[in-house]
Amino acid sequence: MARHNLSTVVQFEFVRTVKKRRFWIATLAIPVLLGIVFALIFASSSSTQSRTAAQKSQSLEFSYTDASALIDPAIAKSMGGSVETAPGTAVERVKDGSLNAYFSFPASVAKDPVLVFGTDQGIFKNGTYDAVAKQLVVLSAQEKVGSAELTAAVQGDFSTESQTFKDGQVSGGLETVVPPLLFLVLFYVVIILLANQMLASTLEEKENRVTEMILTTLNPTTLVVGKVISLFLVGALQALVFAAPMVLGYVFFHEQLAMPDFDLSNLKFQFLPMLVGALLFTGGFILFTGVLVGIGAVMPTAKDASTVFAPVMITMFIPFYIVTMVVSDPGSIIVQIFTFFPFTAPITAMLRNAFGSLNGVSAAIVIAELFVFGIIALRVAVHLFRYGSIEYSRKLSLRTAFAKKN
Repeated sequence: MARHNLSTVVQFEFVRTVKKRRFWIATLAIPVLLGIVFALIFASSSSTQSRTAAQKSQSLEFSYTDASALIDPAIAKSMGGSVETAPGTAVERVKDGSLNAYFSFPASVAKDPVLVFGTDQGIFKNGTYDAVAKQLVVLSAQEKVGSAELTAAVQGDFSTESQTFKDGQVSGGLETVVPPLLFLVLFYVVIILLANQMLASTLEEKENRVTEMILTTLNPTTLVVGKVISLFLVGALQALVFAAPMVLGYVFFHEQLAMPDFDLSNLKFQFLPMLVGALLFTGGFILFTGVLVGIGAVMPTAKDASTVFAPVMITMFIPFYIVTMVVSDPGSIIVQIFTFFPFTAPITAMLRNAFGSLNGVSAAIVIAELFVFGIIALRVAVHLFRYGSIEYSRKLSLRTAFAKKN
């Protein structure tokens, strides 16, 4: 077997991972759970639609008094209402169940509340009474105004269309922000899903005590790089499996699952932000992978590695504590520190890149920093793996490892 047969290492690591039963159990667990949730939502939606249709076929019966002279009797009648002839006993009749509902409209609906009384139909259905009373006021007011345009204006029921400019060009809205943010989502998915496998990829051979045999036929650099590439391929496979139910649900069961409308044709894939996002993702992946592989090379067991693994993963989530500042005040000192500190740089820079606050110079510095530190991390991980692979019972001493010559 050739010492630098990288493709063999990648193929072996990838096939070994995907052939494990626990890998597919973990990978398929989320899609299966999503499928169950979608099925429950579908069933619930169908049941809700049936109940709604039944309720629509039965108008709500109620009586009312109107001290404001605002309510239109014809509209009230069409909604199932009638003028209350004995308001003094109306509430008592609602209490004993002989009257379904009673609305008392005050002289001024702007100053005083509309009193609504109804028989209990359950916590969710009871909201129907308030909805009907409000709708009756709105429709009656619209009828008196006699203009749908004036009614819409008073209620604020109208849309606006705005344009903003940056450097003499039309600046985009969410349609330009979302595409670069996809790299941030992908980064989290890949790192979170593969973090344990990154540790296990180096710890497994150590715990099985076969590392010496492997290193007699392979260069440590080839082995570590091969493991990193295979992990990336495994992450891509898991991302596709996880995304499949969401895509299928959106395409084929969009209305039944009550998914929000999102016109993908409006998205704008701008070249520079997408390129910067891809480079930040790649550099961040190399950095975190190198660090996690190095941890696996130093620690003798997965239990020992977990004590160092947790703080490294926590650094990925720290930038979200200042996400509002990243968006609204990217020039602040704390945001600048997070942008250039290696372990918080990928997340912070990807956020700023999506929202257009990461200029070209800063982007170049962060990308270069991530790749440089990432390559250094991989080189250190290779060195530690070379000397830590035979430490089965205790943690590798960093002083001893770096004191030894290659």
